[in-house]
Amino acid sequence: MKNRPTLIRKIAVYAAYILLITTIQVTFPGVISLKGLHPDMMLALVVLCSYMFGFGDGIVVGALVGILRDYFAGPSITSVDGSVVASTGIGLLMMILAASFGSSFFTVRIERNFAFAVFAVAAATLIYKIFGHVIIFAWSSAVAGVEYNMTARQALMNSVLPQLLLNTACAVPLYAMLHFLGPYKKGINPVLIDEKSGGGSSLWLTM
Repeated sequence: MKNRPTLIRKIAVYAAYILLITTIQVTFPGVISLKGLHPDMMLALVVLCSYMFGFGDGIVVGALVGILRDYFAGPSITSVDGSVVASTGIGLLMMILAASFGSSFFTVRIERNFAFAVFAVAAATLIYKIFGHVIIFAWSSAVAGVEYNMTARQALMNSVLPQLLLNTACAVPLYAMLHFLGPYKKGINPVLIDEKSGGGSSLWLTM
């Protein structure tokens, strides 16, 4: 029972962060923008949680964020007959993949730290945006029969790079919040410490 306060704190803090980030991203998307794009704080939150606190925490946060992402901002796709329909489950899938990526990003041989946490968000953003454009291009050309409205250079300069800058910038304050005001005291998941002392491969650098 001595771990009950820790569990309650973790649930309460995660719930607060998920609701706060979702509310900001969905309700006030225009507060910060670059070339018409906005920080993907949901993605950054999931990657940071999984990188900082491990796969277990990341997958739960990712699933919850993904469900909210699908509900409030699910993407629309052009079907074979040319009609535009709302997709379901894509946000959930993307956030689960983001959690898996974050929890395994340079965590075996390199200790978890601030620089690599931000780098993890940047790398996840690049993968997400580049593969997103490739998939949309392939779908538009092969299935929907419509021409993609961006060249490779336009996609890079007007979408990938601005999103990379925005997500990397928002990762810094998010990291500070999770580390100093997060679900664990001193910003460290005790499970990762136990794995390290027990010979596991998950390491943590106390900052």
